[in-house]
Amino acid sequence: MTEADFLHTTRASYDAIADEYAARFQGELATKPVERAVLASFAECVRADGGGPVADVGCGTGRVTGHLRDLGLDAFGIDLSPRMLAEARRHHPELRFEEGSMLALDLPDGELGGLLAWYSTIHVPDEHLPLAFAEFFRVLAPGGHLLLGFQAGDSVLHLDEAFGRDVVLDFRRRQPERVAELLTAAGLSVRVRTVREIETESAFPETAPQAFVMARKPTVSGGRQDGDTD
Repeated sequence: MTEADFLHTTRASYDAIADEYAARFQGELATKPVERAVLASFAECVRADGGGPVADVGCGTGRVTGHLRDLGLDAFGIDLSPRMLAEARRHHPELRFEEGSMLALDLPDGELGGLLAWYSTIHVPDEHLPLAFAEFFRVLAPGGHLLLGFQAGDSVLHLDEAFGRDVVLDFRRRQPERVAELLTAAGLSVRVRTVREIETESAFPETAPQAFVMARKPTVSGGRQDGDTD
């Protein structure tokens, strides 16, 4: 199968900036209390439903994968970029990191108790997003939990330079309602939609609100599902 162009350019771009990215963002989560609270809620939901492996899809340098481990989850990372994965293994040698694409995850059906896509679907073009969500549904176990983080909006930010290096990266801002519709169409039950407003007075200034959507794979397929009422 021919690889989609955006996968090639995204991989090459993050390979080019991996060292600088790791140095810049390694401590970012410590400055984001709302994000930590969202991740803690996700971890609590996964643990409450029996745990199981949790894939951090688009893990980059593994900084959030490590945080999930600290929250008590059996977390591992998947990413397109070999050089980002090298940084992840360097910073978190105790964790497992694998190269792969969210459009074709090398995981068995129903393998995961949880899946995190933390600012990784932002690089996926609209026409490929349903395929990614179908993969998320496939690899989650019944009752498994999904958390997405992304920038909220309706625009696409294109970068052809980052950290002084040439890149080809598109950051797609999406409305939580639209993302929720696509997750529902993929068979997932949306549980939470929330938006945090822009932070400008911080070490990591932003240009868009930040959105978080949590969903769950129903515990049965077809007929009465968890959450149904009489």
